[in-house]
Amino acid sequence: MDVIIKSLLPLTLLLFAVSVVQAQKKVQTFKVSQVINAPADKVWAIVGQDYGAVANSHPRIISSNYINGSLQAREGAERVCNFNDKGTQFLHERMVNYDPDNMTFVNQVFHAGKFPVDPDYTRALYKVEDLGNGQSRMTFDMQFRTKPAMMGALMKGNFRKLIEDYFISIEHHARTGEVVNKENFKQIKKQYKKQKVDQSSSDMEMAEAAE
Repeated sequence: MDVIIKSLLPLTLLLFAVSVVQAQKKVQTFKVSQVINAPADKVWAIVGQDYGAVANSHPRIISSNYINGSLQAREGAERVCNFNDKGTQFLHERMVNYDPDNMTFVNQVFHAGKFPVDPDYTRALYKVEDLGNGQSRMTFDMQFRTKPAMMGALMKGNFRKLIEDYFISIEHHARTGEVVNKENFKQIKKQYKKQKVDQSSSDMEMAEAAE
């Protein structure tokens, strides 16, 4: 019997290692980091302090509110984010590792409506850094797992684009105070892109003049 057990042990370990690797492959990750033309304290006020009102600065979220007794941003605070009027597409999220001194927290999904994500493996790190001169850096570092897993690679590009649009919305909301929604975001994004092009042209002209 001992001989049989010893002979099967390597196979068991191999199967375990394969299963771990397969499980890891099913978890998708991506990171978006961008300089925002707004002070860090204003950006943190939007993403870290006004946690329950994310709909004010997100182009796809119809409404958002604190839930389950949460009244403000803190460790364990929970919110619901509705992506349609019917309330069938939503995310329930929880704030963990809340560190206001360093302007960072982890946003953990724990209920995902009709979204094809697995809450047990879906979370994102938010971090705001002060760059001085009225600028900050916003970083969103996400891992997620889809149901079915084969959708993960397809969803990754969509999620990244959504966060890039979210960053534009954050900057606009921080600079103007205007609520961003799906109705006005198209024009906001158009203006944002024009500003970036104008800024790039100005930077090139300054560089050429310096030469």
